[in-house]
Amino acid sequence: MATLLLHHHISSRCCCLSDLEFDYSNPYDSASRINCVIVPEFITQGVLSLLYLLTGHWVMFLLASPYLYYNLKLYTRREHLVDVTEIFNQLNWEKKQRLFKLGYLIVLLFITLFW
Repeated sequence: MATLLLHHHISSRCCCLSDLEFDYSNPYDSASRINCVIVPEFITQGVLSLLYLLTGHWVMFLLASPYLYYNLKLYTRREHLVDVTEIFNQLNWEKKQRLFKLGYLIVLLFITLFW
């Protein structure tokens, strides 16, 4: 369930970035919509990793830990929020980052379902 929630957060941010790329929305609205779901995504990923750890699913915890580490690194460096003034300069990087996270979570979801 938590993996599906993370999947929803990331796919909605990919849609926001695509809307921004094709000028369907302005940078301020896109940045505010993206920034409001970043911290809940981090919390959900932390809870999911904690559940894997507490229930003894060591392999799943090890598979989820790089994503958790990356999120913690972004949060501690204060690089987790999208800047309104720099969003067009970072648009390609942000899209690649979100698509990589989405692919990673899809693989994690299939491993969770079929393991």
